Amino acid sequence: MATALPNAEYLPEMPVRERIARGEELARQVPHELHASWAEDGSREETVAILEQQATVRVPELVPIRHARMASSAFAHFRGAAAVMAADLATTPTAGLQAQLCGDAHLLNFGIFATPERGLVFGLNDFDETLPGPIEWDVKRLAASVEVAARDLGFTDRERKTAVVATVRAYREAMAEFADEGELDLWHHRLPSQALEERLRAAAKGAGKEVDRKVRKALHKDHLHAFDRLIDCEDGESRFISQPPLIVPVEELLDEEQRGRYTEVVQEFLRQYRNCLQPHTRTMIERYRFMHVARKVVGVGSVGTRCWVILMLGRDESDPLLLQLKEAMPSVLEPYLAPTPYECQGRRVVEGQRLMQTSADQLLGWYQLTEWDGLEHDFYARQLWDGKASVDVSRLSAVGLRSYGEACGWTLARGHARSGDRFAMAAYLGDSDFFDHAIAEFADRYADTNADDHASLVRAIAEGRIAASETDT
Repeated sequence: MATALPNAEYLPEMPVRERIARGEELARQVPHELHASWAEDGSREETVAILEQQATVRVPELVPIRHARMASSAFAHFRGAAAVMAADLATTPTAGLQAQLCGDAHLLNFGIFATPERGLVFGLNDFDETLPGPIEWDVKRLAASVEVAARDLGFTDRERKTAVVATVRAYREAMAEFADEGELDLWHHRLPSQALEERLRAAAKGAGKEVDRKVRKALHKDHLHAFDRLIDCEDGESRFISQPPLIVPVEELLDEEQRGRYTEVVQEFLRQYRNCLQPHTRTMIERYRFMHVARKVVGVGSVGTRCWVILMLGRDESDPLLLQLKEAMPSVLEPYLAPTPYECQGRRVVEGQRLMQTSADQLLGWYQLTEWDGLEHDFYARQLWDGKASVDVSRLSAVGLRSYGEACGWTLARGHARSGDRFAMAAYLGDSDFFDHAIAEFADRYADTNADDHASLVRAIAEGRIAASETDT
């Protein structure tokens, strides 16, 4: 007799009709209009205090860069304030429908990237904060990012609301679509970059051209392009360039004692990384030889975490492989949800990405080791610049932003449908627009809070409470 498999963590063991009934019952218990609620109270922790706390576990000399990037606009602040919003979302109503969350589903954490088959698709591309949790949290973060971006672009109240409502509607209608599909169809769904381009071209003059420009850029933004941009070849030896503080070769960072551990640390990384790969991918990686490592500053919210880039060569300098090693800290959602069951935060990121993403990087991996500083850190590894490109939201019209938001909403629903109970979720969301408008009202209110938080950060910098560096080239 075959041994029964255990249930998935958040799928109930019941027929589809009962799962639909559960979603409908939850809609009566937690009406959609409750999701519109948001108001700060006296117990809300000060935003700057949260940033100061995060700074204590980051590379000190890089933290001012993070603050300067966040202070540059309200939208930049929103991007870097995932921990702030996580604390806020934990106080809002939820229906109890769980799925694997992106954890930071703002507009610029969607983008274009290459599949293993070398095609270009549109999807989620940042999973640093991924963790199972209430689906409303991802939806609200996405909706609020549309509202905040639209305000930065100077769109009217009506244009902003139209874009946010359209984004949430796309999420809701996509969930209904996915509930009607078979399992294999759901897992093989993709949104090719060409389809995104066609959507935006149909929506607004010039929007399609922006995606077309990004697609052309992504086609060239591969490991060879990264090699040309980041690597110097002197005396027949390939090394990372030095552009401190944004790119710093490892030998410029280590003292004499730390240099003594360099080989040991690199060897341990290579051992752990190889061991977490699929056997066929491991065979390929073992044909490359390690050459060099450097520290590289990336993103907004990630600035100050430990991020390394690794150069490996295959046949010769014409056959490079560049890996990005990002420190994986506990998700900003973890204080309000169950902790990850994985032994390493890097594995949490990788497994979440594999579960949610359209086509995950085959070189994803993780490792945990004591670094040159003598402290233990968790990391995950991925390819650097493998066809990745983000749509420049600042170049979109109001109609273009609406269409782009719809693509993000569809994509987020697909990620949630793969891991959660899509039948209950579709039944809960329903076929009316009550949920759409409730989330849009929340987004409008939360954008006011984000504007105040951004002003607080700018003020804290001006008063000298926290340091900010405008180095950003």
